[in-house]
Amino acid sequence: MSGLPSASAQALGTTAVVLATDERGLPVALEELRLELERIDAACSRFRPDSELSRLNRAGGAAMTVGPLLAEAVGVSLDAASATDGLVDPTVGASLRLLGYDRTFSVVCSRGSATLHVRPARPTGWSCVELDRERRVVRIPPGTELDLGATAKALAADRAARAAAGRTGCGVLVSLGGDIAVAGPPPDGGWPVLIADDHRAVLDAPGPVVAISSGGLATSSTYVRRWRAGSTELHHILDPRTGKPAESPWRTVSVAAASCVEANTASTAAIVLGRRAPDWLAAHGLSARLVETAGGVVAVGDWPEEAGS
Repeated sequence: MSGLPSASAQALGTTAVVLATDERGLPVALEELRLELERIDAACSRFRPDSELSRLNRAGGAAMTVGPLLAEAVGVSLDAASATDGLVDPTVGASLRLLGYDRTFSVVCSRGSATLHVRPARPTGWSCVELDRERRVVRIPPGTELDLGATAKALAADRAARAAAGRTGCGVLVSLGGDIAVAGPPPDGGWPVLIADDHRAVLDAPGPVVAISSGGLATSSTYVRRWRAGSTELHHILDPRTGKPAESPWRTVSVAAASCVEANTASTAAIVLGRRAPDWLAAHGLSARLVETAGGVVAVGDWPEEAGS
């Protein structure tokens, strides 16, 4: 993506990057991204005690009227759960907290592993969440805690890209820690994207480069957000059927889809599905790249084959 006007910032515990096809539109695109990140953090953060989501999780089973953004985010998370038969489930919040992911990831990593104790809790299941989309009323059972991490960041990328392209009239790419959304007219040949295990990889790092012209692309990985609790190593992608980190043969899964939310939903589900993931992705008409723990690559759909894969 070198040669295109870009700007970056740290937000939501990750790196936020925005690119524009017209340098004159970059300041406006960056402003839209910052505004969207502020909104999504205030509505959906699991780590801010003053966020709407935190208040909902503390509601003790009472119905709560929420703002438009949290209502949309909860709706998106439930749609993702329905589309994946519960493989992507927003009710994993308590499980993540009890596994030690109860603060921003930088804080989790800074704590000594001896202070964390693994106490897995099985999620209550997404179908227990009640959402009146028209009235924006949400109710979750007592003891249930929502975590919107599997979809809210991707939703923010989609919303920011659309808003920035709408205001500037130029093509815009937004990347939030590997969750990528594009909107508006793309550059000639599409937006080039380096596929890597870690979103912090430099542009000339090893890895294939693919081009997208619309929609979104997301990479889910079990290698980046890892921490230790005593002698146990953990990662943030949970299997909702067990409440524990997914035991997967894939270290990363990248998916291209009609939106960043759809791409991230599918890449997360693929990690949880394990060996059945390629067939599931193909059945849903998605293009994807799955990387095994040992480094082998499996391409699905229209994803280009790689030499040696």
